[in-house]
Amino acid sequence: MNHNHYCIIMAGGIGSRFWPASRQSKPKQFIDILGVGRTFLQMTFDRYARIVPPENIIIVTAERYAKLVREQLPDVSDDNVLLEPYKRNTAPCVAYATYKLFSRNPDATVVVAPSDHLIIGDEQFQDTIRTALENAEHSMNLYTIGIDPTRPETNYGYIQINKAVTKRIGRHESYQVKTFTEKPNADLAKVFLETREFFWNSGMFIWNLKAIKAELERCLPEVTTLFRGGEQFYYTPAESDFIRRVYEDCPAISIDYGVMEKTQKAWVFLSDFGWSDLGTWDAVYERVAKDSDGNVISGGVPMVDDVRGSIVLCDDRRKLVVARGFENLMVIDLKDVLLVCHRDDKTVKDIVTDLTMRDKIDRYL
Repeated sequence: MNHNHYCIIMAGGIGSRFWPASRQSKPKQFIDILGVGRTFLQMTFDRYARIVPPENIIIVTAERYAKLVREQLPDVSDDNVLLEPYKRNTAPCVAYATYKLFSRNPDATVVVAPSDHLIIGDEQFQDTIRTALENAEHSMNLYTIGIDPTRPETNYGYIQINKAVTKRIGRHESYQVKTFTEKPNADLAKVFLETREFFWNSGMFIWNLKAIKAELERCLPEVTTLFRGGEQFYYTPAESDFIRRVYEDCPAISIDYGVMEKTQKAWVFLSDFGWSDLGTWDAVYERVAKDSDGNVISGGVPMVDDVRGSIVLCDDRRKLVVARGFENLMVIDLKDVLLVCHRDDKTVKDIVTDLTMRDKIDRYL
């Protein structure tokens, strides 16, 4: 393995679309939602530990999740667990990791990855990331991974490629980015699919530190001026106090909007390994095994009859779960919350929004 290759895992989100399994106290990246014996965070670490040295994997998370990270990844050193005191979106997260790592190894090339994605086709995934890392070592371009879309998905962002500016790197086509587009409506998503110019935005980025540092400073000086003053504090006991002061003044902005949509150096590696951001219950429903009636049944002692296209989940293995005569519902029975609603993303989003506006009930978030 190349000891100048690193991975930065972003693990600070709250996963509200996965409520009630995902809570502010324990978001989805720390949960074994797929029932495979490993949480999303652990699976992400395992995946990248096959590509970069495990000691080169950095976790950026919220202060309140420090204990969860150390419980689930006990071999990660304290220096490699970066704690954010406040939520400020992904650009400050990337800036913090960039400036801290740059102070130790300015020759590093990194892959930046969310902590809660599902990857199928591990060999092809590893080849894609390794090829991108090797190319990014000697380039001042910023690379992202674009996934060949299989359906007109409205829950993902899209990347439009510039077909006139392309190069082949290894077994992969790489294109200059033409535009980034946020989640489209259904009609626009169909148009995107038909043009063959739009690819799903995986949220994974690859670049060397000099390249991202230069573009951060050009596109987001209001962020980088804060982190640039930390050379004397990084990797010292004074780091946490310095970072708290920085985050108090730091604007909240995503790396996509703050840098990738502004830079002229954005390129996309195309790949078709199986990928999902598993951001919603419906996304999980589409990916996991179902019974002959299209149901996802997990936990409890189930007695299910005349139920179709539904999710029935119980966290108490001893509880009898009787379900009869409905379709396309979610029944999620947890210790302190019972959710029964239509199986669609908007319903859960509306419920979470409603909870945040209600006194006392918001403690269930």
